[in-house]
Amino acid sequence: MSDFSTSEYRIAVVCWGNICRSPMAEFVLRQAFDEAGLGDRVTVSSAGTSTEELGRPMDRRTIAVMERNGVRDSGFRDKRARQFRTDDFDGVDLVLAADHVHERILKDRARHSDDADKIRLLRSFDPEAAAAGTLGMDDPWYGDDDDFDITYAEIAAAAPHIVEHVRRELAD
Repeated sequence: MSDFSTSEYRIAVVCWGNICRSPMAEFVLRQAFDEAGLGDRVTVSSAGTSTEELGRPMDRRTIAVMERNGVRDSGFRDKRARQFRTDDFDGVDLVLAADHVHERILKDRARHSDDADKIRLLRSFDPEAAAAGTLGMDDPWYGDDDDFDITYAEIAAAAPHIVEHVRRELAD
């Protein structure tokens, strides 16, 4: 993970390989926290549950969809896939899983209830997704640009609600 030592609140977004969904959410959330005036108090990083993409850059389609949607480049090309390990729970306050598979894997890696309590599905923060029961996020890697657009829209819909959740957490 990133150096969280100067942040008051630390978030990790987790998907399978850390080249599509989780880094997209990382950069979208970074910008959302900056725009909300919380960028100096919140750190967002991302990781994957698997090891198959370790060290690889983000998928080019991930970068392209963020650029199309005006996400500021705060390190796109430097981002390399890493794995979320059990000890990473120690450095975060909130772990956002991309879908139910990752949520289950993360809960299996949790050492105790404090770790497990940090895990939430990213889309659980989107009221419309929660009401519809569509909390998982399909992996766009298998699709085309339209699939990446859908993933971006799902992350963007949850982002303001994640910001408000963290704002409340920081106020407590």
